[in-house]
Amino acid sequence: MRSFSHPPLRGFLLLRSPKSVSSFSPSLSIRPRLLLLKRDRSNPSFLKSFSLLASADLKFPPASLRSDLFPPSARTGMASVVGEGSVAARLWIASSKEALLGSYTPFVVLLAAGTLDMDTFRRYIAQDAYFLRAFAQAYEMAAECADDDDAKDALNELRKDALDELKMHDSVMQDWGVDPTKEIIPNPATLKYTEFLLATAAGKIRGEKGHANIVTPFEKTKIAAYTVGSMTPCMRLYAFLGKELQSYLKAQGNCHPYKRWIDTYSSTSFEESAMQIEDLLDKLSVSLTGGELEIMKKLYCQAMKLEVEFFNAQSIVQPVVVPFTKVLDKETQLVICSDFDLTCTMLDSCAILAELAILTASKVVQSDTDSLATQKSSSVMRNSWDILSKQYAEEYQQCIESLLSAEQAETFDYESLCKSIEKLSDFEKQANSRIIQSGLLKGLNLEDIKRNGERLILQDGCKDFFQKVITIKENFDADFHILSFCWCADLIRSSIASVGCLNDLSIHANEFNYEGSISTGEIITTMESPTDKVNKFRSILSKLGNEKKQLSIYIGDSVGDLLCLLEADVGIVIGSNSSLRRIGEKFGVSFTPLHPAVIKKQMEVVGNDSYPWKGLSGILYTASSWTEVHAFILGA
Repeated sequence: MRSFSHPPLRGFLLLRSPKSVSSFSPSLSIRPRLLLLKRDRSNPSFLKSFSLLASADLKFPPASLRSDLFPPSARTGMASVVGEGSVAARLWIASSKEALLGSYTPFVVLLAAGTLDMDTFRRYIAQDAYFLRAFAQAYEMAAECADDDDAKDALNELRKDALDELKMHDSVMQDWGVDPTKEIIPNPATLKYTEFLLATAAGKIRGEKGHANIVTPFEKTKIAAYTVGSMTPCMRLYAFLGKELQSYLKAQGNCHPYKRWIDTYSSTSFEESAMQIEDLLDKLSVSLTGGELEIMKKLYCQAMKLEVEFFNAQSIVQPVVVPFTKVLDKETQLVICSDFDLTCTMLDSCAILAELAILTASKVVQSDTDSLATQKSSSVMRNSWDILSKQYAEEYQQCIESLLSAEQAETFDYESLCKSIEKLSDFEKQANSRIIQSGLLKGLNLEDIKRNGERLILQDGCKDFFQKVITIKENFDADFHILSFCWCADLIRSSIASVGCLNDLSIHANEFNYEGSISTGEIITTMESPTDKVNKFRSILSKLGNEKKQLSIYIGDSVGDLLCLLEADVGIVIGSNSSLRRIGEKFGVSFTPLHPAVIKKQMEVVGNDSYPWKGLSGILYTASSWTEVHAFILGA
């Protein structure tokens, strides 16, 4: 079997003196009915994912935790985590949100930028040293519980090496300007984690016996497994952050003050060490039941949260660009705007409304005639939608290719982009006009629309973000808006209301015309094109006045959002729409991952100015998920 050599625990002692981070297509249990293409989507494989449901309930699968929550460098790290189906790998993925939040903590961002105040780092390594002592003690307690000789030997070796590291404690602390004779008083976050770790090693786990009452070998082995499960997140998170931060060394090279810290945690040897403790976790987990593995998962996730809290609790006394809301004060007005379809949602709203129209027509016919007439009516309606969809797809692609035929801009050329994108605006208005003239949206019941809006599945992390972000209105001047091409704003309102945010989010979209509660087939068009969107965005900002400094964020996913994304102080792109990128780059727009951009902005901070963002810079920031957006704007 694999030998378990000592992983470099927490790594502070390795430092030296400063002198020397459900799929898009629904799971259909029934025959697909209709292909309806989203406005602004040109990727054929993507468009095919909008095969719609034939059930009146329009049930969608729950969003699941995915590896695409991570930025690319993190996904690379994930691929190396033990085995794909191992307990350690599954637990790491289950904690992915916390790991991503950890990479956006002020301490980690400043560390990556190389601008972290040295006194802050000294306080950090002192806290880290306190934690290391608890690690060594936990290894000892886990070894006492281990029944398997190989596992016991591995844990004893881990403890021995930890104690050897502690012997070097005094000299290393002195090198970093910390008095080794001075008692280290743990901050609340450090104490919370160490107490949790030692309580776990003592068997004080909810639903489990206390250590004194654990007598059988199997019960003891469980405690050893639980203890290792509570220690593993530290190693894996540090390896993840090391890989994240390694790329930022290139900007400063050997001049980076914390190069050795980053080199330690990004090294192959540290990755191997993290894998070794994960191997041990897998070995100790083999005999656990399903219920016991659930306990393990809770302990692992709790340890990960506590580790992120440890980073977040480090006292920062200098300007920092994260979280974004940190710059807010009584003299600042924050505006956050977001697109809806496929930025917030898993499915496009026009697809929902189209299928609802077909189902409604079927019910109307069925109530008056036989089933054969019903099938015929449904078939005619569906064929009509298919014809409109095909026409839209073909003409949209032609429009995109027309935009791409423009001369390549050498620098960011917003004026030419605005003129060119008028072609798309004209096309979208013509497409909507055909929908209205077809009468296919006639006869929809408002209550049916609302019910299906309530059942819309939002992108993972989107609900949590909006529920959290609206709370900042309690202390600061902030406005939140949804800008959408959706044909029916009532669908959006019911979706937003279902997550408890309707009173705090302003919805700007097209409206159905009703007679009573039944749609007439007409659309009251107020937002059909990229130009309409950016005009509304400008209107929102202008109505706020000039009495306060305005900070704006726009979150979108497609070409229809491009102008708004560029005019906002921070434009964040969710997803990977190829048309958006191709057209943007044609007119000199740059796309950069959000986390590296944050680090770069932190390097640019001068004095007390921690707001280096500005609109119309020609730079858009790509985010892997709403969790990353949450981390950037709101923090951990």
